[in-house]
Amino acid sequence: MGSGLRLAIGLMSGTSMDGVDAALIETDGDRLVRPLDHHSQPYDEAMRAKLRRAMELALAMDAPAAHAEIDRIALDLTVAHDEAAEALIAKAGVAPDDIDVIGFHGQTVAHRPDRRWTWQIGDGALLARLSGVRVIDDFRSADVAAGGQGAPLVPVFHQALVEPLRELSGLGCRQAVAVLNLGGVGNLTWFGTADDDMLAFDTGPGNALIDDWVRAEAGLSHDEGGALALSGTVHEERLAAMCDLPWFDTPPPKSLDRNDFSIEAIRGLGLADGAATLAAFTAETVRIALRHAPEPTSRLIVAGGGRRNEALMTMLRQRLNMPVQPAEAVGWDGDMLEAQAFAYLAVRVLDGRPTSFPTTTGVAQPIGGGRVHQP
Repeated sequence: MGSGLRLAIGLMSGTSMDGVDAALIETDGDRLVRPLDHHSQPYDEAMRAKLRRAMELALAMDAPAAHAEIDRIALDLTVAHDEAAEALIAKAGVAPDDIDVIGFHGQTVAHRPDRRWTWQIGDGALLARLSGVRVIDDFRSADVAAGGQGAPLVPVFHQALVEPLRELSGLGCRQAVAVLNLGGVGNLTWFGTADDDMLAFDTGPGNALIDDWVRAEAGLSHDEGGALALSGTVHEERLAAMCDLPWFDTPPPKSLDRNDFSIEAIRGLGLADGAATLAAFTAETVRIALRHAPEPTSRLIVAGGGRRNEALMTMLRQRLNMPVQPAEAVGWDGDMLEAQAFAYLAVRVLDGRPTSFPTTTGVAQPIGGGRVHQP
């Protein structure tokens, strides 16, 4: 198992639908990860509208299936990913032949593990032909088919990052650490005091509801820096009602679809108060999530776009009463962790290593996933 170090590109388009993140790393798919370069390619509003349309159509379907409009959107999405990969290759000064593999996550348009399906659009075979590089896609389906949640898949990558961090920072083996990714949905990876203690699951909304709220109420794409939330007041009674759902008490592993929650519970609030209440909702769901950890957590490291929302970061610190650090504070690139993760996972697939585990997705035994497409 394993073939030494490889150059890999990871391509990620998250549930926030803000664009394609492309990351180039060198890795053995195990404990060695060396970030080399990255590129972000934002979507224009027309592309975001197409992706929202694809989600709307997919959520109305009983299972993934050929659909003319979704297929056209998937084609546009694949071309956008190829452009991002080409830009990264040019920026990094490498040739396509130097790249061993591209990990292509695609765009999640529906996630229904309770029905044994999950749907990420994007054509891996086409991307392989366009890029001239071997491509791995469809990382989640095998896990869901085997009874897992299909998410989150990044914990094994977080583990590779956290282990050397513990050694260098003096965190020591007697402290538990958690990594929180705040994209459209929040997901948590928790590492306990023993070497192999790992737990991962979705916590609740990340940025998705805040983005939906400010788009609906003010035509904005997001709450820049959390400025609106910082100027608003949290409506605690609305917050309590939103948190009063059995799902939050359900033991992990568990996962969510971006559309499992909506902004209906805060209708009637002012723009700033709504943003503040939704930021508090995200923070409170993380607090609730950490109650599922087997032992107390010493610190939280935050990646994803949510770490730029000062209101959200402040609320996390207040509600968790522990050190809450952005990824950059420990030397990571908080924008690129998921793209790097899918580069890393692609190498694991090539080497026959598992990509999901009983304590991360709930699958019965560690399994791999992904489909390989040759150029």
